[in-house]
Amino acid sequence: MSNADGAAAAGTAERVPADVTLADVEAARALLAGIIRETPVRQAGALSKLAGGRVYVKCENLQRAGSFKIRGAYTRMSRLTDDERARGVVAASAGNHAQGVALAAQMLGITATVFMPEGAALPKERATRGYGAEVRFAGHSVDEALVAARAFSGETGAVLIHPFDHPDVVAGQGTLGLEILDQVPDVKTVLVCTGGGGLLAGTAVAIKAKRPEVRIIGVQAAGAAAYPGSIAAGKPIALPAMSTMADGIAVACPGDVPFELVRSLVDDMVTVSEDSLSRALLHLLERLKLVVEPAGAAGVGALLDRPTAYEPPVVAVLSGGNVDPLVLLRVLRHGLAAAGRYLSFRMRIRDRPGALATLLGELAAVDANVLDVVHERTGARLHVDEVEVALQVETRGAEHCEIVLARLRSHGYTVEF
Repeated sequence: MSNADGAAAAGTAERVPADVTLADVEAARALLAGIIRETPVRQAGALSKLAGGRVYVKCENLQRAGSFKIRGAYTRMSRLTDDERARGVVAASAGNHAQGVALAAQMLGITATVFMPEGAALPKERATRGYGAEVRFAGHSVDEALVAARAFSGETGAVLIHPFDHPDVVAGQGTLGLEILDQVPDVKTVLVCTGGGGLLAGTAVAIKAKRPEVRIIGVQAAGAAAYPGSIAAGKPIALPAMSTMADGIAVACPGDVPFELVRSLVDDMVTVSEDSLSRALLHLLERLKLVVEPAGAAGVGALLDRPTAYEPPVVAVLSGGNVDPLVLLRVLRHGLAAAGRYLSFRMRIRDRPGALATLLGELAAVDANVLDVVHERTGARLHVDEVEVALQVETRGAEHCEIVLARLRSHGYTVEF
């Protein structure tokens, strides 16, 4: 998990007033001066052409600790009393919230303990330890780690730092909205990746107070979209299950504090598929040379799905870049496949000399680049004179992909996916 730390948020809201105002966000900005980076916005040329107007990306993947989380974590923790600071803080996370809390604690001289689920990505664990936090493992999900964190808080008096369900956290995240208005003064649409809603709510508070005509759009992964149903019901409703590669926005239930702000200020919520997330991540890497985690690419995914649906100038927030290299490898491969540039298929050929060379010759004739070939000579489905060949092939895109498949089929090959 990362940006919103997944389903751990469900049912964990602190019972505090939900009001967050522009004054709160501006106070947080003053507090964060010299602490965080004012991350750049970059114009995205290819996306601008698709949208028919200027499109920018807000690069929170370049923020300290790799995501926007330091904004809210530092704001919340800097306002603890001396007694609370002496007791330390605790959090449950497997990603960005862990690193944001750890870095904020290091800067403020507060002892931090972070509970991470067993099997958390090694780079994220090492980064959290590198910022000085003590890491403990508990359970196999962030939900289970949160149970341990709450127990630790009860035993030791350490203050639990929630990833999004506190007014100070929302106000801190909202400083990103003020930066967008400074950097793109004529912005018309802002796309914000959304999990528990802290970033979306804070951004909406800041922008709507100063430019109410700007459309604020929340973007969720289709497999973890808790907000549409909750908004329809008029209250936070937990999802029974979630399934998405965008673990940073995989939150089972909206937070109470951000939910009320989102419901009153945000113009629309949209969802994106896993294919869209993969294509967005690949686009950001290839065209903008930016490493972004799947959750952080959700806004770009929405643009790729419907490039003319959002009035430009558009700003898409890239919320974080803390992605496990192994996950990145899998997602990029998925993105290549979704873009029609990576084919993985099987076929049967005669088990005779030259048959494989003939097949590879047909692929070479249409400029398909063979990445991998695997033979299987035995199997219940194979005749005695057959061999099954599994191929991974790189193409130049969807149109070229169809040319490759048409060539194989026209020469009598049966392709199985």
